[in-house]
Amino acid sequence: MRRVLITRPKPGASHTARKLAELGFEPVLLPLSDTIPLFPEQSAVPSDAAAVAITSANAIRHAAPELLSALSSLPCHAVGGKTAEAARAAGFSSVHTGSGEALALADQIAASLSGSLVYLCGRVRLAGFEDRLASSGVRVHPLESYDTVSLEYSDEAVSVHLADRPVDAVLLYSAKAAHAFGVLAERSGTHHLFEGAGLFVLSERIASALGQHGFSAASVAAQPTEQALLTLLGARR
Repeated sequence: MRRVLITRPKPGASHTARKLAELGFEPVLLPLSDTIPLFPEQSAVPSDAAAVAITSANAIRHAAPELLSALSSLPCHAVGGKTAEAARAAGFSSVHTGSGEALALADQIAASLSGSLVYLCGRVRLAGFEDRLASSGVRVHPLESYDTVSLEYSDEAVSVHLADRPVDAVLLYSAKAAHAFGVLAERSGTHHLFEGAGLFVLSERIASALGQHGFSAASVAAQPTEQALLTLLGARR
């Protein structure tokens, strides 16, 4: 059975572990990043806000209930199905579900929006979504409801998490996790646990982050979704 290292934060890591077990893999959890809540003031919501955009379910998961309540009456544009489900569960009654691509969602919003847009988001994010909207004349007001921080482990802690046995594959979901993994793989006390492991990433940006640590053979998912990542893993079995 192939041992697969899951590096995404909890609780998502536990969901991934169940999926991998169902596919016949042996999941190993070692989250390399964590998400922590931030608390923007409700007064930061502009009075002329016409809609809300959300490109990550984490933005909803970590937002304060009071902030969600203040936004829930506005039409919500969610990047994909899971984010849309989280928005509805949080009280948004009018939710538009995008195709899963942030730039495509930006184009759809720009074609229909009159007024300013509240962007419920994380502190660490790509600029493309906001830049695309701004170039179309949409006034974007980011409200950062969470931050992503790296987690550090001693050599001993890594060995315990991995039962001191090498893994066959590593799943990486962010550039931050890729950098953290690169550091672990370079350390003399943990290098043997990752030597020869296949690297599977969600995007070219994550592959580029690995390249900074000397990894040049990462397998990139056809789409930036976990389903595409697991499909790729299964095909390379």
